[in-house]
Amino acid sequence: MSQRPANTSAVDSGNRIPVVVQAPDPISRAGVRSQLAQHPVINLLDSAEAGPGTVAVLVNEGPDETTLSRLRRLVRSDGARAVLVVNAIREAELLDVIECGVGAIVWRHEASAHRLVQAVLAAARGDGDLPADLLGRLITQVGSLQRTASGQTGVPLSGLVPREIDVLRLVAEGLDTGEIASKLSYSERTVKNVMHGLTTRLHLRNRAHAVAYALREGYI
Repeated sequence: MSQRPANTSAVDSGNRIPVVVQAPDPISRAGVRSQLAQHPVINLLDSAEAGPGTVAVLVNEGPDETTLSRLRRLVRSDGARAVLVVNAIREAELLDVIECGVGAIVWRHEASAHRLVQAVLAAARGDGDLPADLLGRLITQVGSLQRTASGQTGVPLSGLVPREIDVLRLVAEGLDTGEIASKLSYSERTVKNVMHGLTTRLHLRNRAHAVAYALREGYI
C-alpha cells in the first residue's frame, strides 16, 4: 500500500478504466480531470454517476459526513471503486473512511498526474494505496483498539488461516502482488485467489479493509 510507479500492465490489456471525478467546485473537478486525461488507460466519463467497474475519484477538504455517505453509496450500492483526494484525515475519521470501502487515498498536495493515475490503477485492481504516513496511523489506531478490547487482546476472533495471515502481513508492509508471490514462493494467481477468498468470505471490501480487519483482530 506504499507509493509505486503507475503500472498499466496490471490492468488487462485493451481495457480502459472508466473514471468519474466528483468535486465540490468546478475548478477542482477540472484540475483532476486534466491530470487524469494525460494517461491513455483512463477513460474519463462526462457523467458524475458511477456504476460497477467504474473508479470514482472524490475530491474534498476532508471526509465529512456528506463525503462518507457518498462513498458508502458508490462502493456498496453502485459497485464502484473509490479514490479519495483530501487535504487531511483526522484520527476519528480514519477507520470510517476505510470501512466505507476506500482503498486508495491521495493527499491533495501530492495529487500530481502520476500520483492520481497510480491511485486509480490500484483502485481498479482492488489493491490498497495509502500514503505511508496514513498507513502508519492506521496500524497505530487499530493496534490501540485491539489492546483496549475487553478480554480479547491479541486473540484472533475468527476467520484467517496461516497463509492468509502471511499474505496480509506483506500487504500491510506495502508489497504488491508480484512481490508477495516472490516472497512466499507462490504464483501471483495464488496470491490473488487468497485475497479474493478472504475478502469474499469475511465481506471485506478491499485490501486496506482486509489489513484493518487483520490488525483489529490481532492477526498481524
